[in-house]
Amino acid sequence: MNHTALQVLLAAVVVLPLLGSVAALLPAPPGLRGRGPDQAVLRHGVTVTGVALAAAITLAAGFDHGHPARMQAQTDIGWIPALGIRIHLGVDGVSLPLLVLTALLTFLSALYAYVNRPPGPSPKAFVALLLLLESGTLASFAVLDLMLFFLAFEMVLIPMYFLINRWGGAERERAAWRFILYTLLGSVVMLLGLLLIGIKGGTFDMVALATDRGAGLSHTTQLIAALAIIAGLAVKAPMWPLHSWLPDAHTAAPTVGSVLLAGVLLKMGTYGLVRIVLPMTPGAAHTYAPYLAAFAVAGIIYGSLACLALARTGAKGDLKRLIAYSSVGHMGFVLLGIATLTPTGVNGALFANIAHGLITGLLFFLVGALKDRTGTTDLDQLSGTSGAALYGRAPRLGGLLAFGAVASLGLPGLAGFWGEMLAMFGAFHPADGLSRPAYLTYTALAGFGTLLTAAYLLIVVRRVCMGDHPIEPGTGTEAARPALADVHGYEWAAWSPLVALTVLAGLWPAVLLGLTDPAVQQLLAGGNR
Repeated sequence: MNHTALQVLLAAVVVLPLLGSVAALLPAPPGLRGRGPDQAVLRHGVTVTGVALAAAITLAAGFDHGHPARMQAQTDIGWIPALGIRIHLGVDGVSLPLLVLTALLTFLSALYAYVNRPPGPSPKAFVALLLLLESGTLASFAVLDLMLFFLAFEMVLIPMYFLINRWGGAERERAAWRFILYTLLGSVVMLLGLLLIGIKGGTFDMVALATDRGAGLSHTTQLIAALAIIAGLAVKAPMWPLHSWLPDAHTAAPTVGSVLLAGVLLKMGTYGLVRIVLPMTPGAAHTYAPYLAAFAVAGIIYGSLACLALARTGAKGDLKRLIAYSSVGHMGFVLLGIATLTPTGVNGALFANIAHGLITGLLFFLVGALKDRTGTTDLDQLSGTSGAALYGRAPRLGGLLAFGAVASLGLPGLAGFWGEMLAMFGAFHPADGLSRPAYLTYTALAGFGTLLTAAYLLIVVRRVCMGDHPIEPGTGTEAARPALADVHGYEWAAWSPLVALTVLAGLWPAVLLGLTDPAVQQLLAGGNR
């Protein structure tokens, strides 16, 4: 595919959801209203996200897979000449998988919301916010100007705030405020670091700054700028101990909000570390890497222990909250891989990013469906005498939940395995100049974290999918349970792509690693291995 066609496709992927967001607020034409304006606007959301997904897939098909390290489909035009800010778009092997993942998860979320309309205010605002959120996340992965990256990074905060605050569950206002305050504070700190790099480096162009490898920045400037940027990105990642907004946000968010928060928004933080901190401030990255690795491993252990505490009988643990804490642990592996500063570790981090988006997105879809059927996500209720017992009452739903759990714990042959394994391989042989004994300790702790992960996820499967077997008093026979609907057709449509891609990435990891590795090698300027 020629360069102009790729340019148009990339611009369409970013701009179409934004235009669709504006159009969602307009009255539907009479011929397109169907059964009513609510149905029309929800169908509009499916159509726009579907077109954006088709454009993203076509872009991936036309991408020059022989040169994934080269920035392709670039558009570079002036925007604010006085400040040196340009509208610079492009995609390479690092950002392309994230673009496709974002477009896929948003389309599946819109499809799910079309059939299973979220309770709350008019769906017109819901669809407009969903499309605005998609445009901001796609732009974050496509822009190549530091100021545009910041604007796109901020663009997603307001839509997610309102999705939680207006369509969320219990404690939604408190969760929404914690989300916006944490992320806005982190963004302000990050902006200072981005401005310092751009002013001292003489440009805000991310490609030029990455090529210079920090040549125009003193070591002190790199340290100050990188610390500010890492702090801002770590909130979004989220890195322990800056994670405390996440469980509340996930617990209160509607199903679609949880899917996009886990599957897409968390990736923006780790993507920024790979795209900005590693190539633009390499000296500071080397200085901070051991500390980043320590925080990452602390997050792995902390997240797993929190999940074990929630999973135990009598803890009244919330299943959505448990999966949110599991994200803290899984994203810890991503941060550990980045902190190794090796191609092996960074490739593992990028692979784990995609795997987490697929698997955790599927898990939040499943938990949302479980709540729709049972009215609760409380583990004690789901596993009690009147609980879910999915294997007997809804075997397909139970099988999918078990699949998501074993994929999340890193079963070989599924997508969750490769990213965590490569991150630990990278930590076993970190970049030159990093303390190998320290990183060996981190590797051992991360390995212990995988055992804890397996423990809590298997406990969840046992409690929710099997449950207790109530006995009818006086008869000695098992009591009958009320009927529980199994997987509906629209749910199969929304979930099967995530299942298929989880299996495909697990059995054929070279598809993704072949894209990311050359780009990572270039970002790390050759690296060690």
